[in-house]
Amino acid sequence: MRLAILGAGAWGTALAISFASRHRVSLWTWQPAHAEAMRAVRENRAFLPGHALPDELAITADFAAALAGAELALIATPVAGLRETVRRLKAAAPALPFLWVSKGLEAGSGMLPHQVVAAEHPQAHCGVLSGPSFADEVARGLPCAVALAAPEPAFAAHYAQALNGPRLRIYANDDLIGAEVGGAVKNVIAIAAGIGDGLGLGLNARAALLTRGLAEITRFGVALGARAETFMGLSGLGDLILTATGDLSRNRRVGLELAAGKSLAEIQAELGHVAEGVPTAREVARRAAELAVDMPITATVCEVLDGQLPAAAAVERLMSREPKHE
Repeated sequence: MRLAILGAGAWGTALAISFASRHRVSLWTWQPAHAEAMRAVRENRAFLPGHALPDELAITADFAAALAGAELALIATPVAGLRETVRRLKAAAPALPFLWVSKGLEAGSGMLPHQVVAAEHPQAHCGVLSGPSFADEVARGLPCAVALAAPEPAFAAHYAQALNGPRLRIYANDDLIGAEVGGAVKNVIAIAAGIGDGLGLGLNARAALLTRGLAEITRFGVALGARAETFMGLSGLGDLILTATGDLSRNRRVGLELAAGKSLAEIQAELGHVAEGVPTAREVARRAAELAVDMPITATVCEVLDGQLPAAAAVERLMSREPKHE
């Protein structure tokens, strides 16, 4: 199959490396200088250093060239770039099916990615690829399993089968809302987990936080129309465990640095990559309030991010809540 991967950040590049052994892949970046640099050294030193780009992988900054002959597009931009990329894709190839790997809620609108897509390209055949996956490990060819969720079960099954490989296993799912909520809100819980780990609160506290965090994610997702069982799968529990405990997690690192006393501005400047949990936390808290969904961990993370509450006080806040039935 011929694939066009739109977005040459860490995750888009890792997927391009993984798929290039079995498919004809074009990797698009919006920056001509970035494309030129990757072609020159056969490595994405800006976002995924240390991983050679296969010789057969085409790299371009020409949007039309990336889509030429493509049978499927895969949008690998942050949520902030999803809307514009879908607009360009609709204008250039309106009938082309596509997936996205963007995780989070759009800042300002509070929309999940599929809502952004529906607003810009309502006739699209599309879905989301989501699950526990660090770009570095996928690029190294280490085993990984993710979910491909779409409102059309036949679409999900077809492309899960087409993209499935020996090192990147893909499961079909038809709960698009659940897959997106799990992929978005786990980043917020990962920030909280990083705070706890940074303060040295121990493994018991981490387990409690993740368990209650999963309950929070599930409540929010069900209120938006997701199925509760989805959050026990790859795009729910699986993604939460990885992001909240793995050292490669940018969102967990945000929490660790907050616990060390750094400001959010300092942390984001040092990170050099997007930590989607930061803007997502505020949008999730706002939508949860509209839906009357209780999300104390998310609300507390927002206060820490906004500088209203010191990291150490955040833990005390959560632990002093009135006991409830589980």
